[in-house]
Amino acid sequence: MNAESIWINMKLIDVYRLAVETGIKNDPRPAEDINRQLEDARKAFEKMDDDKKQYYDQERLWNPYADTRLSYGDPDADVTRVMWGIDVGTGEVLLADRLREKGQKIDALIAHHPLGLARTPFPEVMSLQNDLYFDAGVPINVTEALMRSRMDEVSRAVLPANYNQSTDAARLLDIPLLNIHTPADNCVEKFLTDEFEERPVKYVGDIIDRLMTIPEFQQAAKHNSPPKIVVGSKTGRCGEVIFKMNGGTSGPKEIYQHLAAAGIGTVVGMHFPESHIEEARKHHINMVISGHMSSDSLGINIIADEWQKAGVEVVPCSGLIRVSRV
Repeated sequence: MNAESIWINMKLIDVYRLAVETGIKNDPRPAEDINRQLEDARKAFEKMDDDKKQYYDQERLWNPYADTRLSYGDPDADVTRVMWGIDVGTGEVLLADRLREKGQKIDALIAHHPLGLARTPFPEVMSLQNDLYFDAGVPINVTEALMRSRMDEVSRAVLPANYNQSTDAARLLDIPLLNIHTPADNCVEKFLTDEFEERPVKYVGDIIDRLMTIPEFQQAAKHNSPPKIVVGSKTGRCGEVIFKMNGGTSGPKEIYQHLAAAGIGTVVGMHFPESHIEEARKHHINMVISGHMSSDSLGINIIADEWQKAGVEVVPCSGLIRVSRV
């Protein structure tokens, strides 16, 4: 299957696989790295004792994104209309059920941020940031060492999570529940990287102006959430620009020292913790916050458009700004 396939009678598993395939197509890593990850998973599974295989997450055998999972539902269920939100909790599950009661067709509920089966393993996808920083000129040994420590920290932080809260609500109301995280983040990162590589900008303010030509950012601005410069000034020259849109969550703050040494002038991201802003300022790197909901929406819309081509309608909720480019 591929993102250009002509689909008939989409099943839930088809929707899921099409999202993953679109994420792979937009992944910043070389295809051989992704294939190696899947092959390593297959070898690990085959070496397991039979009594341990029941605990192995077999979606790893074809899905390279630990933060993207079908947490509840029949994979062979027909799907023509889904509700997709950036954050999905019990409230959104109840909302989907209420819409069903009112006569609306909702075949499945889609989340962006990890939940259920994807919640506790999601820090694994932070390794994608290694490729971003390596491509920016940071030695791979440096970025991997810094990222390893940060991944351990995030992994410990998510261990207490009530990972199945939304999934249990979906199960009780019999609403299929799926989440698509890194595949969508891959899409927005590639979209913006390509946009700015094809038409480079000179000043930091130009980054804001260019983002504001994109419908998702325009809509966010109408709700008082436009892109913002948090380090630097609009008249400052931006130098080499990178977009940090994927990799699960914020990476190590120590990376800014090495980005500056590699010649990076500006980092654009959905959001940054205060510690990152302080480090960027210390090392004279401009920093632009593109916006969380707007950036997530852009990546989601690229996948939602593939679903739309396949005959699946997306009903936006919970922060999703739906813009169709089909």
